[in-house]
Amino acid sequence: MLKILGKPSSINVRKVLWTCAELDLPYTLEAWGTGALSLQSPQFLAINPNGLVPVIDDDGFVVWESNSICRYLANQYGDGVLLPRSARERSLVERWMDWQATELNNAWRYAFMALVRHSPQHQDGTLIAGSVSSWNGAMTLLEQQLAATGAFVCGAQLTLADIVIGLSVNRWKATPLAHAALPAVEQYFARLSTRAGFLEHGNNGMA
Repeated sequence: MLKILGKPSSINVRKVLWTCAELDLPYTLEAWGTGALSLQSPQFLAINPNGLVPVIDDDGFVVWESNSICRYLANQYGDGVLLPRSARERSLVERWMDWQATELNNAWRYAFMALVRHSPQHQDGTLIAGSVSSWNGAMTLLEQQLAATGAFVCGAQLTLADIVIGLSVNRWKATPLAHAALPAVEQYFARLSTRAGFLEHGNNGMA
């Protein structure tokens, strides 16, 4: 059986858990991270030298990096459901996954650490304001894409792009900041909230 290493409070672990839910894929979850097994232990670093979760072990095959794990699971078990087989259609999904991992994550990181995690190292008011502005700017770009598709990030069907971006939308909504008015994003969030996997691993009270 597939084994997932991480904690369900981690946004990146929740990407993988939601992917498994969409694929109806059974798994076992081992708690690794703060308050659980140490990510700096020799045992863990032997499988992921970065010391980060999630990691999966699929019958002895190890994958780390959350978006790579989601791609692997969709390729291995999804039969084109979450990640199209066509190279051109796949590229549309993967470019939004890459956007989430780079542009969107970099926009929200400082504000989230300051406003939700209350990190002492992230209390510069100017940097917080800049991060909030960048975060709303990235979400406005997403708004434009969703207004164009009228449904999910890449069109009428849910894909891996929605799993990784949907969790980030949940984080944006849950963070106490001045949110841009984005009606297409709100409709998108409501649409995601009809899916059992998102209710369990996304819109579940955790940012």
